[in-house]
Amino acid sequence: MGLGSTAKKIQGLSDRAEAMYKQVQQLQKRIISLEEEMDDTHDTVRRLDHQLTEQRALLLAIAEEQGIDGEQILADAAIDEAELDGESEGESDANSETDENADSTAESESTDATAE
Repeated sequence: MGLGSTAKKIQGLSDRAEAMYKQVQQLQKRIISLEEEMDDTHDTVRRLDHQLTEQRALLLAIAEEQGIDGEQILADAAIDEAELDGESEGESDANSETDENADSTAESESTDATAE
């Protein structure tokens, strides 16, 4: 009777090991697929970055030809973007302060109600 029980345990371990092996193989396939996708994405980003650089140079050349200071326009746009980012961060800070004030007010009210 001991041998039959041992054989069942060994079979169970063997089944679990086989299932785990299949899972590992599936994970390897997924990792390889993700690596390939990442490489493709990297190539696409590099290509888009190159195209963007070319377009920027072209636009600056056209602006210069038209007597427009393209570098100044880019600098102004960068300043505007930084200001917008600063404002959105300020709004986030203000929202979190409002939430904290609301929490402390609610706590005060619940303490007052308990005291009564």
